[in-house]
Amino acid sequence: MSDTQAANGPRILGRAVNLNKLLVEGRALVALAIIIIVFSSLSSNFLQPDNLILMTRHVAMNAILAIGMLMVILNGGIDLSVGSTVGLSGVMAGYLLQGSNVPFSDMVAYPSVWVVILVSLAVGALVGWVNGLLVAKLNVAPFIATLGMLYVARGIALLITNGETFTKLRGEASLGNKGFIPVLAGTPLGIPMPVWLMVVFAIVFSLVLNRTAFGRWLYATGGNERAAELSGVPVWRVKILIYVISGICAGTVGLLLAADLPAATPRGGEFYELNAIAAVVIGGAALSGGRGTIRGTLIGAFVIGFLVDGLVLVGVSVFWQQVIKGAVIILAVAVDQIQQKLQKRRDLKRVAAPNPPADPASTADDSALAGAR
Repeated sequence: MSDTQAANGPRILGRAVNLNKLLVEGRALVALAIIIIVFSSLSSNFLQPDNLILMTRHVAMNAILAIGMLMVILNGGIDLSVGSTVGLSGVMAGYLLQGSNVPFSDMVAYPSVWVVILVSLAVGALVGWVNGLLVAKLNVAPFIATLGMLYVARGIALLITNGETFTKLRGEASLGNKGFIPVLAGTPLGIPMPVWLMVVFAIVFSLVLNRTAFGRWLYATGGNERAAELSGVPVWRVKILIYVISGICAGTVGLLLAADLPAATPRGGEFYELNAIAAVVIGGAALSGGRGTIRGTLIGAFVIGFLVDGLVLVGVSVFWQQVIKGAVIILAVAVDQIQQKLQKRRDLKRVAAPNPPADPASTADDSALAGAR
């Protein structure tokens, strides 16, 4: 192969890879554009600033949850417990703000708002840590481990509240505990706090995936776990950490949801795991692992959020909303599978293609050199 061909080979391959990435994320952008065009034509209120802020607020919560789900799916796993973790974390915050009895005494403690937030996030991290141990150490299938934890977390939330809802989330000002609603339900610079947190999570985890060794390990274990393990990647540590991250994301959403209502209900976060998975898949991630981006996941979250809010705005029945959302998810997965098959065929054709004929000038030069020797 001549130097010119060697130089052109990687460039052509690079173009193919970039085109594939563009197609993966491009379909989500096209879907989002279609949703905006359709609903803005059906309702004049769809693109109103107040409605856009409200929709983006809803999208932000799903996006934060979807970022954690993306980390798990990149590893080839799944986390069905995030919806229950949302409810449990919110309930824990409500329980502490109501005033909790100090063990072995008659005292009632009213912790500060930052203690409440940290404890609620720690609860989410603990649920994720248990999921990670089950998957990484005991080799329990992620679907089974997180499905079981879905029921465990929801059951604990119901036990804490006795099936009721905590409504006194503003704390006790006389005790220096003003609750977390002013912190998490505020609108700094006119933008809701969930949106700010979505941006922060997106930037942080985008850097983690693209600029750190952990990000490379995560993509490697998702692509080929055995090969990654033989290369020295700490596979079980990566697995545990991604579930902890997913739990922390769920804990954050639990706090945001409780502040938004404002109430802490054990039923909070029901079916949120499905929206998070849908956002990741629509955003171009492969459920088999090894492929996906934060950017694509955010686009997928906007597709789901704008679709649901648009259907509500134009008065579509709740039952039809479920049908349409399910159809969109199935379509996204089907398109992804078709695209993967087409890509495999192109790769096979590229490998099976005969080598191009040698450059005549280069052949003549080689013959002349051989004669000289």
